[in-house]
Amino acid sequence: MDNFILNKENEIYYECGYSCDNAIYLQIGDEKYFITDGRYTLDALENAKAQVITTKTLLKTTREIILKKRVKTLIIDPLNWDYESFVSLHQVTHLTKQANYSHKKRIIKTPNELDIIKKAVKLGADAFEEFKNEIKIGDDEYELSYKFKEKLTNRGKRELSFEPIVAINQNSAKPHAVVSDNKLQKNDILLLDAGIKYKRYCSDRTRSIAINENLSMSKTQIFQNKEYQKIYDIVLQAQEKALNAIKVGMKISELDKIARDFITQAGYGKYFVHSLGHGVGLDIHELPYVNSTNDTIIQEGMVFTIEPGIYLPDKFGVRIEDMVCINYDSKVEIL
Repeated sequence: MDNFILNKENEIYYECGYSCDNAIYLQIGDEKYFITDGRYTLDALENAKAQVITTKTLLKTTREIILKKRVKTLIIDPLNWDYESFVSLHQVTHLTKQANYSHKKRIIKTPNELDIIKKAVKLGADAFEEFKNEIKIGDDEYELSYKFKEKLTNRGKRELSFEPIVAINQNSAKPHAVVSDNKLQKNDILLLDAGIKYKRYCSDRTRSIAINENLSMSKTQIFQNKEYQKIYDIVLQAQEKALNAIKVGMKISELDKIARDFITQAGYGKYFVHSLGHGVGLDIHELPYVNSTNDTIIQEGMVFTIEPGIYLPDKFGVRIEDMVCINYDSKVEIL
């Protein structure tokens, strides 16, 4: 078994079933250590599947264990540690640098993880539907965002996967728009990007909807504005082409190419400014990243988003996003 060290909450949770915002997880063979301070001792003792060690000096105590156990090599993700901590650990053992060490372990979800993620997606989708009834002409993005978060969190009972994006018209041309005082009017386009956590696992969904008398969170949208409709239809077709192409054994990069080529051929390639998608799990962004350079092979147990977009500066943007699960019978399920 690997000897390795972790300091990020979700990575630690994955290994021992508990984490907090001040902990180090150390595994030496089959020995597991959860090192934290006194604020978390009781919770850790109840939940962490590891030996709990309470200390005021986490790194010093970790070094002492490494020395006592005569650990010769230790895997560390260099992306997660500050320079001083890295050097301090390197003084007591040989560090083997493996970037994205935990993310690589988590790229294939277990059947139980898939079930949890599917539940998170369903709860998130239900919240979108509930929010539909709260959308009012005249509301600004701040008010809409407040109402949206109330539905997503079930009045505080759930956590958000990330700060939701609520963007009207020209603000939707910014892929990661922040809320503004733009007010919603009839025939506007409203972009909504949000997700919730269920048992710590994230969901992620984006809809670009037409503001009319028949509000819908479906991917069938009818816009009065002809340009809105044209761009929406291109993005929807790009997503459908990518979704329909997914199969076990193909390269991730092929999916990005399928959607990007379609949007490019429609004349809007330079306005598709981000990758096609990303993995989702304990973190909202994790492996596999669905982009033009990732030749990772699609396998059973993977979960990722497909979210093409077109963003016309100072005018509007359209993004449509769904999560995809590759089940253990190799069937592709759009969540």
